[in-house]
Amino acid sequence: MDVRGTVAAGFEPVRDAFLRNFEQRGERGAAVAVYRDGTKVVDLWAGTRDVDGEAPWAVDTAQVVRSATKGVASAVPLLLHQRGQLDLDAPVGTYWPEFKAAGKDRVTVRQLLAHRAGVPVLDHPLTLAEATDLATATAAIAAQTPVWEPGTAHGYHAHTFSWLLSGLVHRVTGRTIGRWVAEEIARPLGLDLWIGLPADEVHRVGRLGPVEELEPADSPALRLRPKRAVTEAYKDPDSLTRRAFGVITPKPDENDPLYRTAELPGSGGVSTARALARFYASTMGPVDGGPRLFAPATLTLARTEESTGPDRVLVVNTRFGLGHMLHGPASPLLGPTSFGHPGRGGSLGFADPASGIAFGYVTNGMRRTVTADPRAQALVRAVRAAL
Repeated sequence: MDVRGTVAAGFEPVRDAFLRNFEQRGERGAAVAVYRDGTKVVDLWAGTRDVDGEAPWAVDTAQVVRSATKGVASAVPLLLHQRGQLDLDAPVGTYWPEFKAAGKDRVTVRQLLAHRAGVPVLDHPLTLAEATDLATATAAIAAQTPVWEPGTAHGYHAHTFSWLLSGLVHRVTGRTIGRWVAEEIARPLGLDLWIGLPADEVHRVGRLGPVEELEPADSPALRLRPKRAVTEAYKDPDSLTRRAFGVITPKPDENDPLYRTAELPGSGGVSTARALARFYASTMGPVDGGPRLFAPATLTLARTEESTGPDRVLVVNTRFGLGHMLHGPASPLLGPTSFGHPGRGGSLGFADPASGIAFGYVTNGMRRTVTADPRAQALVRAVRAAL
C-alpha cells in the first residue's frame, strides 16, 4: 500500500497504524490528519477514492462523514451563544414558535443539543425528498410528540438532530445551517468541508460502500461484542433504535447527489480528514494565523457533560455535551477532556484540549460500527502512544 503524505518526528506510530488498517482491517481508501497545538503533525492518505473503484485517493479527496458532521454543526449554536444571539436555557419555542406543539413548549435549547428533547423518531418517516426539504422536515419535527418527557432522559437523535438544529439556526440567524457553516466557519478557516455539497466540488468526493470486517488477532474489537439488548434493539422494527435510524425511508443512498447536496447537519456533511482536524484545532486556538473559533468559556462549554448514562436509542451508556459526544466507553476519544463526534461506519473528528490534539479521520469503507470503529480507534491509540 502506497501511503502518501507527511508525519512529524515522533508521530510515526500513526503512519504504522494507518498502514495496518489496510493490511489487517479491510480499509479501502482513507485519510487521517492530526494537529498539535495548532501545528499539523500528521497528514496521510492512501487507497482508492471509491470503495469499489481503482482511482487513487488524492490529496484533496473528500467523503461523506455521516454523524461526524454533528460535531461541526454543533459548533454553530455554541458560536451563536458566544456572540450573544442564543440563550442555551431559553425554550426552543422562543426562537421557533411552531416547535412548542405536542408538549414541547418547555424544551430548552440546552436539552435539544444534549439529545434530551425526546424526539429521536418521527411517527411518519420522511422520504429522501421530504428529508432534504428544510420546510417539510422542520415542520415534521416541530409537530412530533416526544416519546419521553423532555429533559428526563437522553437518547441519540441520529437523524432528527439534522432538522432540530436546522430549524433552530434558521430561525435565529435567517440563514440555513449549511450557509452559516460555509460563511462563518469553513471559509474563514480554509476548510474543505461542506454541509450541502456545492456542484463544483462533486468531482472530489468518493463513493462509500461496505467493507469486509477483518481484524488482527490481538484486536480489542474481538473482545468487545454487542450486548444482547443492543443486538435485539437493532433487530426490532418497533424499537426506538430502529425507528431513530429509520426516519428517512427507504434508507437513503449516501452516494445519491440529492443526499450529498442536501443540508443535513446530523448525517450528510462532506469533508476531508485535514478539514476535520483543522476545524477542531481551531476550536482550541488559532491555526496558521486564522481565527480561533471558541473563546475559553465556549471551549469549556463544549466539553461539559450534559447527558450521561443509559441511552434510550443506542442502548448503551453514552455521554454528550452540547451536541458533541464526550470521551467514554461507548465513544473512546483521546482522554477525559476530549469532545467531538464519530460517524457511523468509520469517520471521526475530535479535539482534546488537555493535549492540544485535534484529530480527523475519514474513510470510504463503511462498517457496522456506530460510535467506536476499530480503524479509527487504532489511530487514536497510536496518537496517544506518540504523546
